[in-house]
Amino acid sequence: MAFLRSVIHMLWMGITVVPYALTIMLGTLLGVRGMPLYRIARAWLSLCISSARTLLGIRVEITGMEHLPQGESEGAVLLVKHQSTFETFLMPSIMPHPLAYVFKKELLYVPFFGWAIGRLDMIHIDRGQGSQAFRKVVQQGRDLLAKGVWVIMFPEGTRIPRGQKGQYKTGGTRLAIATGVPVVPIAVTSAKVWPRKAFVKRPGVVDVSIGKPIPSAGRHADELMQEVEAWIEAEMRRLDPGAYPAAAAQPAAPAPSDAGH
Repeated sequence: MAFLRSVIHMLWMGITVVPYALTIMLGTLLGVRGMPLYRIARAWLSLCISSARTLLGIRVEITGMEHLPQGESEGAVLLVKHQSTFETFLMPSIMPHPLAYVFKKELLYVPFFGWAIGRLDMIHIDRGQGSQAFRKVVQQGRDLLAKGVWVIMFPEGTRIPRGQKGQYKTGGTRLAIATGVPVVPIAVTSAKVWPRKAFVKRPGVVDVSIGKPIPSAGRHADELMQEVEAWIEAEMRRLDPGAYPAAAAQPAAPAPSDAGH
């Protein structure tokens, strides 16, 4: 049954992405830019999440929404645990601000999906360009943050299997320091129901925990990322203890402190 539901959901996403992507591409031909296109993309992503609930039995429980920066002009860099495609679709559908993903340029060649995101206010980079790629992230990130768009990044760089931890890279904290906005750590347990690279999805609950913003002023990228990593990984053990056998011996996740920041 899980296999059949997964097939139906995949077909549903494949069919519905076409009209939404074509609408975005047509909009750009007519000179439409910015938020109208983002709303179209967000509508499709929300449709994917709602269909996952209906067809796959995947529900979402969110805590910490009150921690998000308030006000239309307040910027943020969201640093999210990455376990599956699910959170990529989920985050724009739940956040109060439009989001700009930092992603590898290869995604631009994915039919319809990639063609559409290439026309949105996102930041696509060539990872082979090193420091030049990061300069592009800072330049575009600063422009987008000034417009009220939040930048979202997966600091581990790729999807990580349940119960494991990747290497946290400092690109997100470097961007936050360069632009003067706080970072917001977010833990997501999507691999419980939508495992990395798995076709078959299982019914269940995805927990999303949003931490308090951590100011970036006066911080060093390495130690700021260490604080983000410590919070996310401790929170993952609290939310999904079954994936971490030694979780019982781990201390609870400390709340990010504003003192001295």
